[in-house]
Amino acid sequence: MSTAYSPEEPSLEKPVALIAGPTASGKSDLAVRLAKAIEEGGGRGVVINADSAQVYSDLKVLSARPDEEEMQGVEHRLYGAWNGATACSAADWAGAAKREIAALHAERAVPILCGGTGLYLRTVLEGIAPVPSIAQHLRDEVRALSQTEAREALEAEDPEAASRLAPADVARTTRALEVVRSTGRTLKEWQASKTGGIGKDIHLSPLVLLPDREWLYERCDRRFVMMMDDGALEEVERLLARDLDPQLPVMRAIGVREIAGYLKGELSRDQAIVAGQIATRRYAKRQYTWFRHQPPEAWPRTSNINDALADDFVSLLRKSA
Repeated sequence: MSTAYSPEEPSLEKPVALIAGPTASGKSDLAVRLAKAIEEGGGRGVVINADSAQVYSDLKVLSARPDEEEMQGVEHRLYGAWNGATACSAADWAGAAKREIAALHAERAVPILCGGTGLYLRTVLEGIAPVPSIAQHLRDEVRALSQTEAREALEAEDPEAASRLAPADVARTTRALEVVRSTGRTLKEWQASKTGGIGKDIHLSPLVLLPDREWLYERCDRRFVMMMDDGALEEVERLLARDLDPQLPVMRAIGVREIAGYLKGELSRDQAIVAGQIATRRYAKRQYTWFRHQPPEAWPRTSNINDALADDFVSLLRKSA
């Protein structure tokens, strides 16, 4: 863990807290509690969103973005910062997050990254592979292939990628194929020379929340029903009225398709709720698996959220001598 951070003196280590985990695991609440505890110690903590759905202004309800009451007066940044008509890539978010972190360090504040999008967190810490832009004609050519054709081509042109990608993973298969065809180098080779990460320039205090799975899934189910009652229908109605590209991330967010089915008369309300609950649980399961295995082994994992502050952020909470 990092050493004590004094708000009265410039920090030599640039502290950053990170709270990650699957949806509905209690990250937002813990981030606010941490910021409050830092404040009690004479410092200032600011929560920075690291969730790919909560970046969109259009998804306040369906992304479970914290409201004013839940924020408890703590400053939150990069929540609702993108209009859904503009896709926010991992690189886009990482660039914005790095600017916020640098500004907060200049103000002697502690940034608290909070979210469940592993790719966002990995990008800001490790950087991004400097893959050149893919020519549109080549991209169209690759994406016109059937999955079977794309898989066979990848096995011939990038066997390493084919060995680690599931046969049904269409998006990653086409990405790996278009990169090797466009650049003559595999995606893994490009990723070995990532640039722009801040992991080596900060002192990170991370924590991964992995609560009991049954508790998590029950919470996901209950929260989706609450969303339906608290404005999710109107939120999706507004999205549909904008006639946005269905491939935009905002249109593919968990719950949008299911509620759109209800609004279009394709599903009953109960069917939409069940479908939304299933989609949320599957998403939570994927996140759970990712955060269990992908972050460095040295990152603490906990199922005991209530004791997390005392056990895992003691250095950030320690008052300066």
